[in-house]
Amino acid sequence: MELITRTGKTLSHRYYYSRTMLSRKIFEADFADALQEELARQGMSIRDLAERAGIPPATLYKLTSGRADPRLSTVRRIVNVLEPRERSFIAVIAARFLLDEIDNRDLPIGGKQYHIRGYAADSLDECIIAAARADKEGALGIVCAPILAPIVEKIVGCPVAIIKPQQKTLIEAIETIAKRV
Repeated sequence: MELITRTGKTLSHRYYYSRTMLSRKIFEADFADALQEELARQGMSIRDLAERAGIPPATLYKLTSGRADPRLSTVRRIVNVLEPRERSFIAVIAARFLLDEIDNRDLPIGGKQYHIRGYAADSLDECIIAAARADKEGALGIVCAPILAPIVEKIVGCPVAIIKPQQKTLIEAIETIAKRV
């Protein structure tokens, strides 16, 4: 079997599946086959996966033999072990001018270093897209505007904190408006 890429390049079935991520393979092929292939590729036993994913070995044996279908939560745990994401940054969603001073910096907090990654957004839609992207890219947590936080909390799987403007900043903004009216 051969597969054609978007660019028109022909790939053998074996090459395609050796280069494709497990999370994609499981939707294009039989879950049991994709899981067995990925375990073999990574040289990992079912017991190793069970221990690292916190899934009973009996459950994984049933899944790899095709005798059971996985729950979504089980698939997530398996993919998180077999396709680890870099989870070493805190995302900040804000206007570009607010990110200029903190984007791509490492901050020491509580004896640990945390990388800060900024996601510039100028509209509610852009903020929601940025939050989903940050979560997908492995953010440890997301910092965003208070009005956005309740929405972001519903769509991401990491903690969300709000940016609290200082009273001085708020008063300066009010003064700016007062001068313009």
